Amino acid sequence: MGIVGLPSSGKSTLFRALTGAQATGDVGMAAIPDERLTRVAEVVRARKVTPAAIRVVEVRGTGPALLGNLRQVDAILVVLDAFSGTRVPADDLETLELELLLADRDHVGRRLERVAKQAKSGDARLKHEAAQLERLVAHLDAGKPLDEWEGELPRELEPLTTKPLLPVENGPGAVDLKLEVELAELPPKEAAAFRDRPSALEDVVRRLSGELDLISFFTAGDKETRAWTLRRGESALDAAETVHSDIARGFIRCEVIRWDDLVDAGSHAEAARRGLQRLEGKAYEVQDGDVLNIRFNV
Repeated sequence: MGIVGLPSSGKSTLFRALTGAQATGDVGMAAIPDERLTRVAEVVRARKVTPAAIRVVEVRGTGPALLGNLRQVDAILVVLDAFSGTRVPADDLETLELELLLADRDHVGRRLERVAKQAKSGDARLKHEAAQLERLVAHLDAGKPLDEWEGELPRELEPLTTKPLLPVENGPGAVDLKLEVELAELPPKEAAAFRDRPSALEDVVRRLSGELDLISFFTAGDKETRAWTLRRGESALDAAETVHSDIARGFIRCEVIRWDDLVDAGSHAEAARRGLQRLEGKAYEVQDGDVLNIRFNV
């Protein structure tokens, strides 16, 4: 995800709060909170527990440079000033949405110019794309973002208005980023003791995970128990590739058990004895909360 915001809105503070000590430069990782991971790790007595994470980029620049960098992210997190009293967050969000729409209008318009010239050769594919681009320009001119477009978009486009846009208001009455970055520097138990409610940042990450339609699966061993992310609908082979390309290359089969069945059984062996573990092939659609043990041979 990319973090954007007006100057002094708190985007750098949010970046530090989300990524903590893991941050290097403008890029860091935000852990996805998941109580299931802790419970699975306890069952297998894992010496190391690693949560799934989302890559976070503090998107810098202005004008075309900023918009070009935003085209590389999957989702946009917008930090809005709700603390200074000099800004109206709803107005700032509306302004950004308009800028993204105008950027897409310019982007599609420039591609239309190129394709229309090439289509004069008589190429049917180019003529079809030019006609589609003309309809997209009209759609954008009507003030409609491309996530409201019905049908497929040309694969060559990198639209901004199809990306999930999550606003985060920075202020005492919303998400107090100054407090959050201070708490992020404390050990988790100490930070929890200072809170009178769950972390607002955890809610931000969960919302983002939902917007990106991510699910989590687990690999559970005594050396390390870890959560991983997949897009909903992806397969066991995709999961293997996520863990390591060699595992995907040598994929044989996948042992699958639900996380809560493993916790109830108390061990992999007992879960297998109860018939709660099953074998699946490459095409199996991984479900949120699956614990996978992938057999492979390279």
